[in-house]
Amino acid sequence: MARILIAEDEEVLRSFVARALRLDGHETVEAGDGEEGLDQLRRDACDLLLSDIRMPVMDGIELAHRTADEFPATKILLMTGFAEQRERTDSLRKIVVDVVDKPFSLPEIRAAVSTALAG
Repeated sequence: MARILIAEDEEVLRSFVARALRLDGHETVEAGDGEEGLDQLRRDACDLLLSDIRMPVMDGIELAHRTADEFPATKILLMTGFAEQRERTDSLRKIVVDVVDKPFSLPEIRAAVSTALAG
């Protein structure tokens, strides 16, 4: 299965998603912001970055750009609960697999992760 980095500043949501993905057989690594996420990727590469867009320190847009530059084999899936944040992803179409709208159900995030990994 895949190694997935979950970068999300809401700890409860991050843990909830990580647990669900581990039940699907994936290995998960967690980060509370984009800078911590980039540090995690530099320590241990991942197959997929699942990142919130709006986070402190470094947002998901910058994290996506830096991940694509440093780790081009890592697939990127973003999450957001804000319509204006989704609009910011237009420039990322070549490097981001998809953007998942919050709130989402467990089946929705599992399907999005599965599709991102398969694509």
